[in-house]
Amino acid sequence: MNHFFAKDTNVMELMEQRHSVRRYTDKFISDKKAKQLQECIDACNAESGLSIYLVRNEPKAFSNIAAHYGHFEGVSNYLVIAGPDAPEYDEKAGYYGQELVLLAQEMGLRTCWVALTFSKRHVRKGLPAGTKLWYVISLGYGETDGRAHKTRSPQDLSNITEESPAWFKQGVRGAMLAPTAINQQSFYIALSEDQKTVSIVAKGGPCCQCDLGIVKHDFELAAGKQNFTWA
Repeated sequence: MNHFFAKDTNVMELMEQRHSVRRYTDKFISDKKAKQLQECIDACNAESGLSIYLVRNEPKAFSNIAAHYGHFEGVSNYLVIAGPDAPEYDEKAGYYGQELVLLAQEMGLRTCWVALTFSKRHVRKGLPAGTKLWYVISLGYGETDGRAHKTRSPQDLSNITEESPAWFKQGVRGAMLAPTAINQQSFYIALSEDQKTVSIVAKGGPCCQCDLGIVKHDFELAAGKQNFTWA
């Protein structure tokens, strides 16, 4: 897809700075920033067939016991990732949702992918007819910027070698920075022998197809779409 970041944005720095944040201040998200997010949402929906939408100033989705268990506080803004109830949309939810996560990061907002610890019953009330609720992304001004988590080695996650092209090494680095459910990093990236195609496979675990979409997005962004094709 055509990314929505500023032309001079260092995408690797953006990915390095992004961390999951669960506690937010009551600072208002301006109409200007909401409009910028909406432009990206509209493009993502048009390209993917998803039904992503932004909810502002609505605290009920994260005011239940599940949200407390997930250590969420002060969440009154969030992105709803919904779409057709078909397996391929799980991966799409990850890919296009991650575009919005990084755009929010660039805008000074903080985020967290959420699969369980929110009121699904409440969020489903606002869904367009015939759509499935896939995920929610909490959104707002964080009390902190979050913190980095441990990551597995590049050799654990890919067939990278010292002789691998620079763009592939950069892509693997981007994938390593991508958020995954419970930080499981349950994926494997392989560069073909002719160094022209890349495959990423999910190795199982909760939300692994969504994780696959997130990882594909960040690998592609870091490696440069012009340098390879997906297998």
